[in-house]
Amino acid sequence: MEQIALLKELYGAALAAADPMRVLPAHLPPKPAGRTVVVGVGKAAAAMAQALEAHWNGPLSGVVAVPRGATLPLKSIRQVEASHPVPDDSSVAAGRLLMQAVTGLTQDDLVIALVSGGGSALCALPFDGVSLDEKRAITDALLRRGATIREINTVRKHLSAIKGGRLAAQAWPARVATLLISDIPGDEAALIASAPTLPDPSTCAQALAVLRRYAVDISAGLAAALEAGALESPEPGDARFAGHTQAIVACAQDGLEAAASLARARGWPVHILSDAMEGNAADLALAHAAIARQVQRRGQPFAAPCIVLSGGEATVTVRGQGRGGRNTEFALALAIAVDGQPGIYALSAGTDGLDGSGAAAGACIHPGLLAQARSRGLDPAASLQDNDSFTFFAALGSTVVTGPTHTNINDVRAVLIEALPGKKEQA
Repeated sequence: MEQIALLKELYGAALAAADPMRVLPAHLPPKPAGRTVVVGVGKAAAAMAQALEAHWNGPLSGVVAVPRGATLPLKSIRQVEASHPVPDDSSVAAGRLLMQAVTGLTQDDLVIALVSGGGSALCALPFDGVSLDEKRAITDALLRRGATIREINTVRKHLSAIKGGRLAAQAWPARVATLLISDIPGDEAALIASAPTLPDPSTCAQALAVLRRYAVDISAGLAAALEAGALESPEPGDARFAGHTQAIVACAQDGLEAAASLARARGWPVHILSDAMEGNAADLALAHAAIARQVQRRGQPFAAPCIVLSGGEATVTVRGQGRGGRNTEFALALAIAVDGQPGIYALSAGTDGLDGSGAAAGACIHPGLLAQARSRGLDPAASLQDNDSFTFFAALGSTVVTGPTHTNINDVRAVLIEALPGKKEQA
C-alpha cells in the first residue's frame, strides 16, 4: 500500500543521512608529522573506515572491530569480526588488537578513532578480576530488566580495561581524533560504544547504584572494588587527553530531518516530536497512539493529515520466551492501541538493521493488520505478552528487513495520520 511505501522511503532517507561516505569526510583532522593509526568499533566501523580510506591523503594502518557478517572491502585497515550483542572470546581478541594498535606511539603520531553504537559488545576486555562470563551476565540482566543504554554503558565502562577512555590513555602521547556516529539519545559522546577514547565523567559509585537499582547480582570482589573506587576510569581533565578532538558526524536528528524533508517534498505536513524519546516500548507506543487519535479527532497538537516522526531508543523488559526487539514490540503495542483505526499507519525500525532477537530492523502497521492477524489465528495481545513481536509480524509479512546498514543512529519511528473518513480536514 502506498502509505507503507512512503514510510519505508522516509526510513531510507534517514539511513542515507547517516551514510559514513557522505558525512565523515568533512570532519577529518589535519595530517600528522608521524604515523596515522586507525582504531574503530561499532556497527558503522567498516563503512567509516572505508570512507576514511577513500578521502585520506596518506598512509593508514590500524584495525576496526565490526559485527559478524558486517565487513566491507578495505585496502589498508584491518577489520576483525566480533560478537554482538553478547560479547564472546572474539570480542576479547578484538579488544586486545585495538590496544596493541595504539601501543608505542609518539607525540608526532595521530590516532583516528571511528566509534559507533554496538562497540561495547565488539571490544570486551574485562579488568583483571572480572571474568567475561560475569560481565556478560551483568549486561544481560540489565538489558532484560529494561535498563537504559546510559545506565548499561555506565556499568560497562567500569568493568573494562579498554572502555571509558582507556584506549586513548594507551595511545598517549599520540593525539587522538575521535569521530562518532551517535546512537545515544541526547548524543552524549561519552556514552557512545562506552567511549573507549573519551574521558569518563561517570564514577564507580554511579555504576554500583545502577546495579543495585536493577537488583543485579555481582561477585563480592567486584562489589568491593566498585565501592572502593578501584575501577575508576580516566576523568575529564586528565592530561593524557590534552589536544584530543572529537566530532559527532551523524546522529538521530540528522536522520529525522532528512525524513522530514522527503515527507514535505511528497506533500505531507510533518512534525518531529523528539530525537531522544526513551522508555518502555509499549509505553512509548501508547503515547504515539494517543497523539495519533488526538490529531484525527481534535486537530491537536497538529492538524490531519500529517506525519509524526520520533527517534531515540526504547527498552523492553523481557518477560516472555518469544523473539522480538524494541521496534517490533513498539509496532505491535501501537497496533493494539490504535485497534484498526482507519487512516493510521506506522513504521518503527532500527537504523542499524537489527532489532533484538528478531531477524529484522522493525515492522510496519496498517489499519487492517489486527484483522489480518486474527484471521490467521494470531493473538496480538498474547504475542505482546510473550515478547514475540517478530514472529507476529514475520507471519504477516510486515517486517522491515535490511540486513546490516553499516550505520547506527538509533531508531526511527514514523506515524502517518490521515483525516478521518467523512471528516473535513483540519484547518
